[in-house]
Amino acid sequence: MDDETTTYDYVIIGGGTAGCVLAARLSEDPACRVCVVEGGPSDVGDDRILKLRNWINLLGSQFDYGYTTEEQPRGNSHILHSRARVLGGCSSHNTLISFLPFPQDLDEWVQAGCAGWGPETILPYRTRLRNTIVPVGAADRNAIAQDFVTAAAGRLGVPVVEDFNARPFTDGAGFFSLAYDPETNNRSSASVAYLHPVLDRPNLTLRLETWAHRLLPDSEGRFTRIQVRNPDGSHSTLEADAEVLLCAGAIDTPRLLMLSGIGPAGHLRDLGIEVRADLPGVGENLLDHPESVMVWETRGPLPPNSAMDSDAGLFLRRDSAGGPRPDLMFHFYQVPFTVNTERLGYPVPEHGVCMTPNVPRARSVGRMWLRSADPAVKPALDFRYFTDPEGHDERTIVDGLRIAREVAATAPLNDWLLREVAPGPDVTSDADLSEYGRRAAHTVYHPAGTCKMGAEDDPMAVVDPQLRLRGHDGLRIVDASVFPTMPTINPMVTVLLAAERAADLISPGSGR
Repeated sequence: MDDETTTYDYVIIGGGTAGCVLAARLSEDPACRVCVVEGGPSDVGDDRILKLRNWINLLGSQFDYGYTTEEQPRGNSHILHSRARVLGGCSSHNTLISFLPFPQDLDEWVQAGCAGWGPETILPYRTRLRNTIVPVGAADRNAIAQDFVTAAAGRLGVPVVEDFNARPFTDGAGFFSLAYDPETNNRSSASVAYLHPVLDRPNLTLRLETWAHRLLPDSEGRFTRIQVRNPDGSHSTLEADAEVLLCAGAIDTPRLLMLSGIGPAGHLRDLGIEVRADLPGVGENLLDHPESVMVWETRGPLPPNSAMDSDAGLFLRRDSAGGPRPDLMFHFYQVPFTVNTERLGYPVPEHGVCMTPNVPRARSVGRMWLRSADPAVKPALDFRYFTDPEGHDERTIVDGLRIAREVAATAPLNDWLLREVAPGPDVTSDADLSEYGRRAAHTVYHPAGTCKMGAEDDPMAVVDPQLRLRGHDGLRIVDASVFPTMPTINPMVTVLLAAERAADLISPGSGR
C-alpha cells in the first residue's frame, strides 16, 4: 500500500547528466520545490566514483545496471550495456571525453523537425556549462599516447589538434578534452559540477536508491504522479504541481513510459498493460556508436601516468559528402581492452595497447521493447549493429582496422610495439577483417534516440521541440533519448547543452 502522496513543483526522474543540470537550475528559485528521484546512491565523498581513472572498474560493478543485448546476427551478441546506478549517472561512470556537437549535427536536428535546436541556439549554452572541461593535463600525457598522436598525424597527414573544442574540425589527432581536474584526477561530472555545490538548498530534495516504476495521470489526465519503490522496499507516490521531468536515459526513459502505458499500443496490450497514450515511437530509433578493437602487445610496461587510460584519439573524414565532419574515429587505449577478443580465443598480453575504430554516424538503427509488464524485468535491446543496407557501418570498421595498422607501423609508435595480438597480421582480406571486426565489436555506451524529438506531423516523434510528451501535458523528457539523430562525437556535452536549453524552456531565465 502506498504512503500518502508527497508533492513538489518539479519531480525529476533520474539524477544523471541531465537531471543534475535541471535540479541545480530549477532550484535556483528558492520558492520552487524540486525533487530528484535517483535509483542509485550518492557519489559524494566516494573516490571509487570521483576518481576518473577508476572508470573501468565501475563496469559490471554495483554501480552498473548492466543491460544485455539481443542476438546480433551481424555483430556481437555478448555486449553488456552499462548504465550508471549512481548520482551523476553516466557522467559519474564514463571517461568524461567532452566534445561540443558539430554545427551540422544540430542542423540535422532542425531538418528533422526540431525547430529551435540549431547551432545558433544550442552552442551558445556552452558558456553556461559549470563543468571544468580541459584538454588532458601535461602530467597525464603518457609517452606512448603522445607517440600515437605523432605517428597518426605524420602517417595520415592530419593536423595535431590541441583543443578539440576550440573550433569544429574535419580530422585530426590529439589528446581529448575531459571534464576533470588534472591536479586531482577528480571528475567534473554533472553531479560534481552542478549538484554538489547546492545540496544544502532547503527546496531541493534528493531521494536516492529510489526506483520510479510507473507514471500515473492526475484527475486532468496530466502525467504528473509517480509511483516509486523506496530504499526499504516500501512504495510511495510523488506528485508534481508543475511538471514531471523524465531524465532516466535512452533505456530507462522509454522503459518507464511503456510500463506506464505510454508507447506502441499493440505491444502494450500484448503485455496486458493498459494503454494510456498510443505513441508508436517509444523505444524505436535506438542509436549507438559501435566500435571494434585491435590489440598490440608492447615491448614492456608502459609509463604509469594517465588521466583515464584512453586519453588520445584520431578523427578522419573519408567521404566529403557528409560535409565538414569526420566519419571515422579512434580511441587509443593505453591498456589492453580485451573483453571481446579474449572471448574469441585471442591471448591477453600482460602489457598492451589498443586502437578502436569507431563509427561516428552509424546508419544501423535498432529498437528496444519490454519483455514483461513486471518493472523488475530488464527490457530487450536490439541495436541491429552492422545491418544498414548500404554496408556503411561495416565498411567503416574495415577501413578503420586497416588504418590502425598503418598507424601502428609508423614511428615513433612502432618502437613500442612487439606484435599485433588481435586479429593478428594474417587477417588481411576485407571479408576476414569484417568478420573479426564485427564479432569483436563493442559499444562506447552511447545509446540514444528512443524517444525522439520531432515535428507535429512526424508520427514517430515522442516529444515536441519543447520536449513535451506528444499530446499530453505535465511531462517532459530531457536526456539522450530525445536525440532524433546521433551526434558525430561523444554525446555527453550535447546532453548537458540540451538540459541547459530545457531549463530555459521550462523556466525562462533560469541560470542567467
